[in-house]
Order: sequence, then structure tokens, then C-alpha cells
Amino acid sequence: MRLERVGRRHGLRGAWILREVDLDLPAGSLVRIVGANGTGKSTLLRLVAGVDAPTTGRVTGRPPRTAYVPERFPAALPFTAADYLVHLGRIQGLGTAAARAGAGEWLERFGAGEHARTPMAELSKGTSQKVAVAQAFLADPSLLVLDEAWTGLDTGARAELDTAVRSRRAAGGTVVFVDHDPRRLEGEPSAVYEVREGRLGETGHPVAPPAGLTAAPPGLTSPASGSADPAPGPRVRIIVSGGPHALPPPERLPGGPVVEPGPDGDGTIVLTVDADRSDALLGALLADSWHIHQLAPEGVRV
Repeated sequence: MRLERVGRRHGLRGAWILREVDLDLPAGSLVRIVGANGTGKSTLLRLVAGVDAPTTGRVTGRPPRTAYVPERFPAALPFTAADYLVHLGRIQGLGTAAARAGAGEWLERFGAGEHARTPMAELSKGTSQKVAVAQAFLADPSLLVLDEAWTGLDTGARAELDTAVRSRRAAGGTVVFVDHDPRRLEGEPSAVYEVREGRLGETGHPVAPPAGLTAAPPGLTSPASGSADPAPGPRVRIIVSGGPHALPPPERLPGGPVVEPGPDGDGTIVLTVDADRSDALLGALLADSWHIHQLAPEGVRV
């Protein structure tokens, strides 16, 4: 599959969200998309999945069996969980018996089997997300597009989704995903691309996550002079506390933030990072159970 000089805008005179995107997605590839909030990651995934059509350029070679998990799943639907999956399975070309068997199998795998007969509108957010990811695997898609699909899942379901993604790839499927946790499928993507200012560029390697993001040691100071110089542009300050282990050196954190003790010796930690890198850093902090006290542009009193 290939995207060639693809662009997307809202309306005839709306702002461009993406421009001149070239992207190759060979069979068996696992591709991660990264970038700050609002840069167009979800728009790119909808174009890849065929949910949206490009304003300019073209998309070729999309497999006939494509599955997509959106960032926001419409859970209030007039079906039970199982009936919803059977309905989607039939749309994807499965017979009723095969769709029902697949629905039961995937609900069980993601830990939602007991909710098979529960109306969708009555499911918790986490269980609704399990249904959302279950539908994506019903018909063995050749292209799987996951937009924050792990968000809202419990630990067991996240691990099962990791396993299911690996299995799809091993079977020759292409998987394209976005996730806030920089450690998601660490070291496994065949390529990582960053969306920045509406353009897509390959980073050349997976995002390197920190190991054991957790509580800062006493007397924590700014990074040593050997740390990489921050890129010019707006910066964000994040005040955190409560991690269970020692915070790694700044160069091992997403975005290489400046790390300082909090004001008045209150036990908090202040991380200052480029705004376009703050999403990855914030995701890593949340994934390791840090408490986020405040997030503000640099220069704002916090």
C-alpha cells in the first residue's frame, strides 16, 4: 500500500491538516506514527484506513480487508456486544456462524466474555474499548489501523492486544498504530514516522522509552552540560510527583527535558520540554503512575 503526495484539508478553503504525505506500507510491516497532539496523526490514520478520502494525492494498494479502531469509539449503539461483533463480521464477509464464533473468541481473549449479552450502551468505557479492538480482528485483516487502541484497556487486555498485533504481522498483515505510551511494542516497529506541522518524516528508529520512570532522588538538578541542546520553539513545563522509582537521567526521558526540583522544596519535580515533544513525555509519565500537578507553557507562573 502507498500514499503519494497525499493532503487533507477541511472544506474547500479550510486549513491544511496534512500536506505532501508520501508513505509506503509493505505487507508484514509494523509502523508507528508519533507527533504532538493536534498535528494530524488521527487524520493520517483515517486516510490510511480509508475512512477519509484525501483532498490531494492518491492512496493505492489498500487491502480489501482493512480494520480500524478509532480514537473515540461510539459505544452507545443499539446492539449487545456479541450482536454488534456479529453484525460487523457479516459486513466484513463472514458467515453468521463464523462471525458469532469469532465474536465469542475475541471477547474472551480480551477479557469481556461475560459481557457478550450486555447492551453496548450499558458497557463501561474499558469494556467498550475491548469490543472496539475485538471487532478489528474478526476477519483476519490484511491492514490493521489502531488509533490509541490500548487506551482504556486493563493490563491483561493491553498485553493481549500486543500479542494479537504481533500475530497479525507474523501472518503478513500490515499494522499502523498510534499510542501515547512510548514503550508500546518497543523495538518492534519496522519504521517510525513523525507528523510535524502537517508533514510526515521518518525518524529512522523507534521512539526510545525511559526505563523505570518513577520518584526523583533528593537534590535533583538540571541535566549536565553534555545533554543535547533543546530545539528552538515553544516549551512546556510539567510539574509531577509520586513515582515509585528514581527518575532516569534527562537524556533517557522522551524529549530530553530539563529536570529541576519543584518550588519551595515541596517534593515535586519540574520537567521542561519542547512543546512538540511534551505528548510523548506526558504519556510516559502517566504510564509509570506519576501524578501530574500542572502543565503550562514555559514562562507562565506555576
